[in-house]
Amino acid sequence: MRHPHSFSRRRFLHTTGLLAAGAALPPVLFAKTGGSGRLVVVVLRGALDGLAAVPPYGDRDYGELRRELAVAAPGAADGALALDATFGLHPSLTFLHERYLGGELAVIHAVASPYRDRSHFDGQNVLENGLTQPVGTADGWLNRALASLPLRTAGRPERAVAVSQNVPLILRGPIQVLSKSPATEPEADADLLERLADLYSKDEWFSARLSEAVQSDRMTADAGPETTMQAAKPATDRIGSVARMAATLMRSDGGPEIAVIEATGWDTHANQGGAKGILAQRLGSLDGALRQLADGLGPLWQQTAVMVVTEFGRTAAINGTRGTDHGTGGCAFLVGGAVRGGRVVTDWPGLGRSALLEGRDLRPTTDLRSVFKAVLGDHMRVDNASLSAHVFPNSSGARPLLGLIRA
Repeated sequence: MRHPHSFSRRRFLHTTGLLAAGAALPPVLFAKTGGSGRLVVVVLRGALDGLAAVPPYGDRDYGELRRELAVAAPGAADGALALDATFGLHPSLTFLHERYLGGELAVIHAVASPYRDRSHFDGQNVLENGLTQPVGTADGWLNRALASLPLRTAGRPERAVAVSQNVPLILRGPIQVLSKSPATEPEADADLLERLADLYSKDEWFSARLSEAVQSDRMTADAGPETTMQAAKPATDRIGSVARMAATLMRSDGGPEIAVIEATGWDTHANQGGAKGILAQRLGSLDGALRQLADGLGPLWQQTAVMVVTEFGRTAAINGTRGTDHGTGGCAFLVGGAVRGGRVVTDWPGLGRSALLEGRDLRPTTDLRSVFKAVLGDHMRVDNASLSAHVFPNSSGARPLLGLIRA
């Protein structure tokens, strides 16, 4: 079904200047960044709602599906931050909007990994292992990519760091990596709640109650003492401290070229909110952390690409508890001084009932591995043979998106 605000999906891709490998694009778009690239991968655990983060306000079916969760069009009170005639950013994403206007943000929409079921932990495994199934390897695609990076002439032997309590799957493998974490307590209780929510995801009543418990725990965790009273900390404190640590490590003499950051709390089954509410607070926290990352990297920002990804999207329609359930297609962000941005990259399928996957989800039309391959190839100079055979085996159908990285 043709989107009411587009001419054709293929022409839309031509307009953004981004087609899969094999398209006729000027040679300058294939240029590398000279071996000095920096890469940060931000994994959002819990399934970010891409239709909230990047609302397709120009799609005629969006408002009916989202009702009170819909973000208004740009120009309205609490409206989206305009990207083009169809898409906007959630109003909490002010830093990302600045970077979009500055040509440093590419928004990839209707995107997903190869995973098509609805388990958080299986979905995260597929996102991080680079395969089409949640099992089959004990290492992650980013660790495998480390083995194919161009040789480094100086610096520490560890070229990547996980700024996390534990090394996530994406960085596990035979290549040695650093692991650092700010001095914060592990979030064991919240992790247990999210695992229970995953277990009971098919039970509407239990999943809604557990989602409320997770969000309540997150809000409580963000509160800290101020003199003798409890007062809310800035929402950026937790992920912001992680982002600042990542920037400090990467800027240090001989520091890592690659960092992985994790952020939890994106499972919004109940009381999600629209322009304001729980999800808006989380998006504001993420946006602030990305700003702190850019500030902390300083001149290195111009050599940096930051990928923000999640395990899957959420349902197109609002559910009975004013939230959204586990879905499929969603959005991803690619931001940084090395990014050829100022564009929305999508083969938009539309939100009409016949266009939805299984009648409920945004249909994914872009494979996340196409984004990963493009960034690893054009920015980090991993050769195509290694990408196809070793880093992402059995991924011939996911051709790299070209033109995402500046010459």
